Amino acid sequence: QVQLVESGGGLVQPGGSLRLSCAASRSIFSFSDMGWYRQAPGNEREFVTSITRANSTNYADSVKGRFTISRDSAKNAMYLQMNSLKPEDTAVYYCNARLLYSGANYWGQGTQVTVSS
Repeated sequence: QVQLVESGGGLVQPGGSLRLSCAASRSIFSFSDMGWYRQAPGNEREFVTSITRANSTNYADSVKGRFTISRDSAKNAMYLQMNSLKPEDTAVYYCNARLLYSGANYWGQGTQVTVSS
């Protein structure tokens, strides 16, 4: 079983920054890839960014140049640095991880990010 716990969400003004964290219950090297998704009210969950075991990254066009995904193997953690935040970034952000050996997909409980003046 895998647990993923997000933290770092909150209220921020437009143009501000936030850093989200995702703590995993096992080594991040046991995952083929990890990523962040978000879901705004009334919308479907959408892809934000992902990172593979080889540290290859991918970003949604809407966040390119503003968001950065990273990992820390010593802490079994993944991060999302969000800069130049916009009101349209407001959503619940979810951590996602896929196990290498089984392909099983796991989700965190989500953390709310609200961008508003």
